[in-house]
Amino acid sequence: MSSIMPTYGRLPVAFQRGEGAYLYDTQNRRYLDGVSGIAVTNLGHAHPALTAAVCEQMSTLVHTSNLYRIAPQEMLATLLTSATGMEQVFFCNSGAEGNEAAIKLARRYGHERDINTPQIIVLESAFHGRTMGALAATGNRNIQRDFEPMLSGFIRVPRDDLAAILSAAEQNPNVVAILVEPVQGEGGVRQLDANYLAQLRVLCDQNDWLLMFDEVQSGNGRCGALYAFQRLGVTPDVLVTAKGLGNGIPIGACMARGAAASVLGPGDHGTTYGGNFIACSAGTAVISTLASDKLWERADPIREALLSGFHEALQYPEVVSEVRGLGLMIGIELNIPCNLIVTTALAAGLLVNVTAGNTIRLLPPLVMSLADATTLGSGLAEVINSVHNNPEVVP
Repeated sequence: MSSIMPTYGRLPVAFQRGEGAYLYDTQNRRYLDGVSGIAVTNLGHAHPALTAAVCEQMSTLVHTSNLYRIAPQEMLATLLTSATGMEQVFFCNSGAEGNEAAIKLARRYGHERDINTPQIIVLESAFHGRTMGALAATGNRNIQRDFEPMLSGFIRVPRDDLAAILSAAEQNPNVVAILVEPVQGEGGVRQLDANYLAQLRVLCDQNDWLLMFDEVQSGNGRCGALYAFQRLGVTPDVLVTAKGLGNGIPIGACMARGAAASVLGPGDHGTTYGGNFIACSAGTAVISTLASDKLWERADPIREALLSGFHEALQYPEVVSEVRGLGLMIGIELNIPCNLIVTTALAAGLLVNVTAGNTIRLLPPLVMSLADATTLGSGLAEVINSVHNNPEVVP
């Protein structure tokens, strides 16, 4: 019996090394990585710039705590604010922690405006994390039910429905912020409509609300810009990111601008490990590498090659309900059961993921070659062909 709590349904494979877009298991079998550690290794595996930065920092200093200045933290904060237009950054260890910081910031923002019970508007099908505040903001009853009572203070509305937000605000004068993912990841890889996001920006400006974007999954080059909001043309007041920021080294960030940047002060929030020397050295290497080569510009060509290979090899196009997403957040919704897709792909040497029940989620790294992207797409199509023809066969 394993000594690890069974909080994950793990696949029967263990990896021992990686290189670029490939992972190798303990039997030295090679797999083409279409998951990137769930949108984390945007630079692929064993990237030399990241390896050098982390090893160099590890040899001198790892941790002192936030009681003292941390030069790599200040350097990364400068890179992020310069690249995004944000003004202040709070560093933490994960996306959920970044969203917790954003929730606290929004509540404090409300209290400063004499709103004693501040409310945050969130969306159906959203996913913001599994810590208690982020879980309450998440729109998935299945993962909330066993951990009730949920934290109050959230108003949930359908996505892309401005009328629902106007109605909710009319019924509740204590709204202080709107929190959304520009591209919903766990909710089925659904990009929010750009016009809808622009209307949210106007609405927040009119009502002195904070517009908060959760770019934990969509950020750090994945969607064809450093952050998806830059491609969609709508700038938030609060920006949360993590995952690809450290390319596997745990780091999260809650960024803010304007009035939101001055809300939190000494003692209002904190973390022992957040923004440590190793994490921020990794983050600096990632952002510098992405920016120097504008690697986010590879997102669309890789997507095109992948989907081209997929459609060309797919024998049963009628099983695909929709292909959606932005850049290298790709969702392929099927109208057939997906329970065998992941394991069948694994047996074929492909790493893919299924989310929201029937949507294949592809999150390949930005360093994947176009040839490998085509192989991933065609290989996935062959998996679907096989599952369609043998729905009862377990590999």
